[in-house]
Amino acid sequence: MAAISRAQLLKELLPGLNALFGLEYDKYDDEHMEVYDSESSERSFEEETKLSGFGAAPVKNEGSPIAYDTAQESFTQRYDHQTIAMGFSITEEAMEDNLYDSLSSRYTKALARAMSYTKEVKAMVPFNDGFTATTGYLSGDGDQLFSTSHSIVQGADLSNRPATATDLNETSLEDAAIQISNWTDERGLLVAAQPVKLIIPTNLQFVATRILASQYRTGVADNDVNAIVHNSTIRDGYAVNHYLTDVNAWFLKTDIPNGLKYFNRVALSTSMDGDFDSGNVRYKARERYSFGVSDYLGLFGSPGSS
Repeated sequence: MAAISRAQLLKELLPGLNALFGLEYDKYDDEHMEVYDSESSERSFEEETKLSGFGAAPVKNEGSPIAYDTAQESFTQRYDHQTIAMGFSITEEAMEDNLYDSLSSRYTKALARAMSYTKEVKAMVPFNDGFTATTGYLSGDGDQLFSTSHSIVQGADLSNRPATATDLNETSLEDAAIQISNWTDERGLLVAAQPVKLIIPTNLQFVATRILASQYRTGVADNDVNAIVHNSTIRDGYAVNHYLTDVNAWFLKTDIPNGLKYFNRVALSTSMDGDFDSGNVRYKARERYSFGVSDYLGLFGSPGSS
């Protein structure tokens, strides 16, 4: 009987490992997909430029020339795709001692968990670091992502956070919705923005349920209608994210286009090979992607009052 070669062995083992990796990876929710709009990329980086647009169209009097306006670039947000990769090896001796099955199963599951974890942590960087000036996550305009003083071409500064940090409650959510509805574009024109989804850490899930799932106001005895629910103010409800680090912070995704972006440069893939010198069998996973916020008006956030 002919002996099986190392190449044949790897070929036989790879499908089983890939299936095990896929099953384990799928156990973990893609929580970032609740928040980000996904796009593909074919370059090493992406840049998205926000244009100022035009001012309000004026009245053209009879016989007078038409008025021309000029749009300008407000700022550019850059996405540098990162390569995320990890692997493991099983020694030749472990293979000889028939430890392959037990080790490969545990290692493959751990690898899938590691790849998923890193992706979710990176997705939440704009949220977790968006309240910190200079060293945190910065918007394309150079200001911290959540700021009360985003400068625009024409008009007063824009704010995508409360003037005073507030905890999540009925009043703070109503105030945020009003603030968002009054946003203007770079030329001072009202954009009639609306919040679409509340994004919260696990600690606030019960608070969010009481606010968004009750037909009547909570904590009052006169059965007043819950205006937030009645008006469908947060049309897509709320999403709990386990990777938010501040237990008091809460966020609202808005309907402003080109807000939160996830660029998929190279999809998650796995591969396997054998090392001639050591005799070890090696298995790895790899992908390339980036997360960011193209327009700060795509997101409203409060760090909470404590």
